[in-house]
Amino acid sequence: MKLPIYMDNHATTPVDPRVLEAMLPYFTEAYGNAASRNHRFGWEAEAAVETARKQIAKLINASPQEIVFTSGATESDNLAIKGVAWAHRGKGNHIVTLPTEHKAVLDAAKRLEQEGFTVTYARVGADGLVDPDEVKRSLTDKTVLVSVMAANNEIGVLQPIAEIGKLCRERSILFHTDAVQAVGKAPVDVERMRVDLLSISAHKMYGPKGIGALYVRGGGPAVELAPLIDGGGHERGLRSGTLNVPGIVGLGTACELCLREMPEESRRLGGLRDRLRAGIFFRLHDVRVNGSLEHRLPHNLNVSFAGIDGESLLVGMNDVAVSLGSACMSATREPSYVLKALGVSDDLAQSSVRFGLGRFNTEEEVDYVINRVAETVTSLRELAFEARESKLEKK
Repeated sequence: MKLPIYMDNHATTPVDPRVLEAMLPYFTEAYGNAASRNHRFGWEAEAAVETARKQIAKLINASPQEIVFTSGATESDNLAIKGVAWAHRGKGNHIVTLPTEHKAVLDAAKRLEQEGFTVTYARVGADGLVDPDEVKRSLTDKTVLVSVMAANNEIGVLQPIAEIGKLCRERSILFHTDAVQAVGKAPVDVERMRVDLLSISAHKMYGPKGIGALYVRGGGPAVELAPLIDGGGHERGLRSGTLNVPGIVGLGTACELCLREMPEESRRLGGLRDRLRAGIFFRLHDVRVNGSLEHRLPHNLNVSFAGIDGESLLVGMNDVAVSLGSACMSATREPSYVLKALGVSDDLAQSSVRFGLGRFNTEEEVDYVINRVAETVTSLRELAFEARESKLEKK
């Protein structure tokens, strides 16, 4: 076993060696611009892009023509939300989302509020799940978009996407899902789920950083979007800019691997997650899992350890890479807004740690982490008790 141990796979995943191998020729040999239609270098690049489009589409049961390449999930979310709002402003100015969404969704919604749109944040339960009826009650005759993430990036909760998609389709309201944490880890089918727009990021599924995609439904009728970026008219005019061919090849390969290996990988990671949870609960008291255990990603565990500060726990076991929550919020000391939306107290939210297991984690690593967590939490609680006792003696 090699230290440090990485268990922050919700923040990012290592690039699978098979993905890297597929990408390498497009840096040094087949380095053409996919938009260059006059020579072999361009044709090779374009062919690689179209192969990747098929690989991505197959994983989510879409058509290759419905895949639009972006720089990652943040751009995909912004293109979906702002693109729909701007294109459909004449129909309505109302958007529905959740308070537990990723900041890419929440901040895009806030920007639209500054432009005169109204946003309703449908409540979630103590388990992190939203009741589809709560979404239904939030809809108005001015609603143009509903955006609900498929799997939460902090607590791993899987939302009832198919049910929400059904009620949106019945009312001809467009439905977007940030599926970054779900794609490749849980079954995602845009037809069955009745999704109109879906965000994907390569670096959450063992592909490279800096590349993502947005599924844009192409039929019945096609989804109309206003582009964020204008330029050469790439990607059907929805996302101008020279295509990142090596990154696109990496994303496509990562999707192909997930399609082939997801059932077995999900089973294995679910077993490791349950081993981690059981070990922590056996060794420690006053711990709780945040979010639904029934409707949850197989590799996610978010735990609150009463009586300690989460940051102190991370410092105390610096040979294990875990996080307090979303990577994009790791610079702030504020309690997780996701956990607060579930009704978790500030103290418990501050004591919460997110474990994100991944493709390359082992049982040996899980057992090591259990021991490190138990030892560190016990030590921190003892220190806190001694500090309280000393304070009382001085009084």
